[in-house]
Amino acid sequence: MDKLNLRPEEGESTPRAVAVLATDPDGDAFIPPHAHRRGQLIHAISGVMIVSAAPGSWVVPPGRGVWVPPGMAHQIRMAGTVKMRTVFVEPGTRAGLGSECRVIHVGALLRQLIVAAVSLPLDYAPGSRDERVMELILDEIEAAPALSLHVPMPRHARLSVLCEELVRDPSLPATLDDWALRLHMNTRTLARLFQRETGMNFGAWCRQARLLLSLPQLAAGASILEVALAHGYESPSAFTAMFRRTLGVPPSLYLKREA
Repeated sequence: MDKLNLRPEEGESTPRAVAVLATDPDGDAFIPPHAHRRGQLIHAISGVMIVSAAPGSWVVPPGRGVWVPPGMAHQIRMAGTVKMRTVFVEPGTRAGLGSECRVIHVGALLRQLIVAAVSLPLDYAPGSRDERVMELILDEIEAAPALSLHVPMPRHARLSVLCEELVRDPSLPATLDDWALRLHMNTRTLARLFQRETGMNFGAWCRQARLLLSLPQLAAGASILEVALAHGYESPSAFTAMFRRTLGVPPSLYLKREA
């Protein structure tokens, strides 16, 4: 757990505006509530995280990141094995980074910049190539719009356990009746609770979670058939129809292209 608690700002004689930390925690690790002096972009190059802060909780697969402003308490739960990469930013460095949590798209350029920055020294020279890499990372974070396609997590403890089960295995069957039975609630009570906790109805949340979690697998080269079955759909056509209805494009657009 020592690795999880490392902070680039600690022990630096001359803190730079940006630092990137690599963390590869054990499977299903949990980082308890804490806060950093710096703002940070929390991103995973593989695996899925659940990031929670005062404004909400979000499912964060590869291709997504959560910006957490300076001083905001947050916690992170790993859904399985995760390779986490965190960009720490000195307060006041860029006004465009924002003072509120937001979920952003981490595109190919930003991802590669973050991966490359892990190996750079924390005390990189001002005006150097290393500093320009860090500045470009900030440019890309600033330019990334907040995403509407994200998956909020409920605060309710017992409900969050069921949601985390689906995040870990999107192929699991999930119905409002079954979940209500497991939570010892009637379906109407659960439906109201789900809407209040996530801002979405139960069915919409399940569909959005499965679609979001399918994106990294599509990008990695899995077939639409494989992805559909792994995310709870009975056929590729059903998956494709829901994908197109939600995202406005077919899943083939996200498939890995050979160079």
